[in-house]
Amino acid sequence: MIAVAIIALLAAIAVPGFLRSRKRSQATMVKNELRLIDDAIAQYAIETNRNTGDAVEVDDWADYVKDGQLADSGQDIFGEDFGDQIIDTLPTVPGNTWDALSDVADTAFWLPYVKQGATPPPKHKHKGRHPHH
Repeated sequence: MIAVAIIALLAAIAVPGFLRSRKRSQATMVKNELRLIDDAIAQYAIETNRNTGDAVEVDDWADYVKDGQLADSGQDIFGEDFGDQIIDTLPTVPGNTWDALSDVADTAFWLPYVKQGATPPPKHKHKGRHPHH
């Protein structure tokens, strides 16, 4: 009986930490997807001679992302749409994803990305990164 109580106590201590780690990993995955989208948009703009401010539909930027859920659906791991993007504007974190991960990923974690529907995302600082300018 004591052994069962000790195991239950250890599980009660470990499970919340595990769940927090899992959510933090999910947040990191979404942030990496935002980087992939940003790079895909830049590549698309270069290859198609697009300009700053031009819209890029999901099907267009998804063609420049390695095969997987992001390329197939344009959605994050929660099934939230990243949506159409704008050249030289950073992609945004889907609102529901931001909210679902807010206990493990604050605003500082997401920088330089912002929540969809928040203040417009910052423009890129042009440091020779995008040769199409």
